[in-house]
Amino acid sequence: DEKLKQVTDICKKYDQEQLLDAYKRIKDEKEKQEFLDKILTIDFKKINQLYNDTKKEKDFNEQNVKPISYVDKSKLTKEQYEKYYKIGEKTIKEGKLAVVTMAGGQGTRLGHNGPKGTYDLGLDSHKSIFEILTDTLKEAREKYKVDIPWYIMTSEENNDATVKFFKEHNFFGYPQNCVSFFKQGRLPMVDTNGKILVDEKGNIKEAADGHGGIFSSLLKDGVLYDMKARNIEWVFIGGVDNVLVKPVDPVLIGISIEKHVLAAGKSIIKASPTEKVGVFCKHNGKPSVVEYTEISPKMAEEKNQEGELKYGESHILCNQFNIKAIEQIGKQQLPYHKAFKKANYTDKSGNVVIADKPNAYKFEAFLFDAFESLDDIVVMRVKREDEFAPVKNKEGVDSPETARKLYIDFHNKERKL
Repeated sequence: DEKLKQVTDICKKYDQEQLLDAYKRIKDEKEKQEFLDKILTIDFKKINQLYNDTKKEKDFNEQNVKPISYVDKSKLTKEQYEKYYKIGEKTIKEGKLAVVTMAGGQGTRLGHNGPKGTYDLGLDSHKSIFEILTDTLKEAREKYKVDIPWYIMTSEENNDATVKFFKEHNFFGYPQNCVSFFKQGRLPMVDTNGKILVDEKGNIKEAADGHGGIFSSLLKDGVLYDMKARNIEWVFIGGVDNVLVKPVDPVLIGISIEKHVLAAGKSIIKASPTEKVGVFCKHNGKPSVVEYTEISPKMAEEKNQEGELKYGESHILCNQFNIKAIEQIGKQQLPYHKAFKKANYTDKSGNVVIADKPNAYKFEAFLFDAFESLDDIVVMRVKREDEFAPVKNKEGVDSPETARKLYIDFHNKERKL
């Protein structure tokens, strides 16, 4: 009764009484208590603020954006390459590198029923994306004679299926004690009036809080503590859907250490001025990534003296952070970005409403916003054909077909070398 009174007061204070209607419809006593507990975990003040922010237009001033300097990996001299490589190699061999893979997504857009990492890319070997990523770590293990800890960020929806998949495949031959799973954070979704939605099953409707939520998840789930216990200094963070990702890169580590920065990102040159990718830049004097939607066509087409795009360094979600930076960023709150989405929900009367157009806001933090809290970062340009083969769409650009071809071509080239 005391808990119900507390929840009632909170819901009335923040004008979220539709949640009390949902509570009354629950028959099972245990489920009722769980629903109340869930409500008590919601930061209503924060949700109200996020909703109010949806009414504001984002103020973006192109004059505050400048090109960022970068290192082209393919144009390093032999001496530079060897110097950076040796520094990074020493760090890796000392066991100071960990890898984090963001794997919270489902394979729905690919027509796959299950976590995206369990998707069969269509190779003759029928390897899943997870097995392909494991192969990369196994090669590094063999090369540097060290077990690299691998932390996999799942979601509420796919965690159990992901863990089960790894166990069924005996972790693809990678040491089980080096693989850990942790869950991505979530935030309630709200309708156009700021009301928190209830899903079709009568639960609070939530959505993942974006890849920028990884820093707070690393902190609150004890992953950072585990990394420190293992004496980790550098952490590579990448997405699950790039089958050519190179998370163990001594050159990237070496440059970061040599230049005394706490973060680095890999880039590829934009395929065209209109390619829909975020690009590295300096924003208000700080390292940043600007979204393609924020750059004017004129700015997107600007070229430098060498005839290259001024804003051509695409952010490909291949980033590396010093553990000090992760701890610092994890204690902050990165800004949230709104996304207007279709969301099925249960209305006040208990009827399920199937959305046929966008009707709700979800809120996401973006990992690259973390760069702006740092004085500088290293941007290292790599070759698209060597390090970027995303699997996002069922057909066309960035599909299994294009990723499969890039993957096969790269490994055929490697064999010839």
